[in-house]
Amino acid sequence: MVRAVVLDVGETLIDETRIWSRWAERLGVSRFVLMGALGGMAALDRSHREAFELVRPGLDVEAEAAAWERDDPTGLRNHFDDGDLYPDVREALAALRAAGYQVIIAGNQPRRAFDALVAMDLPVDSVHTSEGWGLSKPAPEFFAKVASVAGREPAEILYVGDRLDNDVLPAARAGMRTALLRRGPWGFLHAERPQAKAADVIVDDLHALLPALRSLT
Repeated sequence: MVRAVVLDVGETLIDETRIWSRWAERLGVSRFVLMGALGGMAALDRSHREAFELVRPGLDVEAEAAAWERDDPTGLRNHFDDGDLYPDVREALAALRAAGYQVIIAGNQPRRAFDALVAMDLPVDSVHTSEGWGLSKPAPEFFAKVASVAGREPAEILYVGDRLDNDVLPAARAGMRTALLRRGPWGFLHAERPQAKAADVIVDDLHALLPALRSLT
């Protein structure tokens, strides 16, 4: 029986539209161009960084991010705040907790994201990031850490994310139940792939998680 729900961050809780839009402005291209390139990389199973390099050949992403911070030290830049939360997040997470589920956030995010998520005061039991753990998805050690902080057996955990490669498949290999969220470019693309059958459930929003959990045995 599932007793804990663990959620990814980007395109699961956080709408990344504003982040990609600011990147487009920084790189001097239209939002349409950058987001089209991102969609192409998602379809080809390539990193989003390659979209940046496609529109700006030779780009050093880390150096550009550092320069951006120097230019705009108080801006959001490539980060997020509570204005980027998807509309269903607070209500859906509160409903999961009210139903007795432990709710945890754990995703591939920098340390600064931890502070942003904590500041949102979401109805969750704990928040964790890959940089804080020194472990990143899809490494098995990341999912072992998820089980450890939850204090649960893997089979008691439902891991929720928008990607097969980073979320559903490695979580399933770790022995967890999984939900694939059809949200964001990866979510819509991955839900159409044959491997999506590996997910215990495929949902269109976070409100669908609670009914789906009731059907899992």
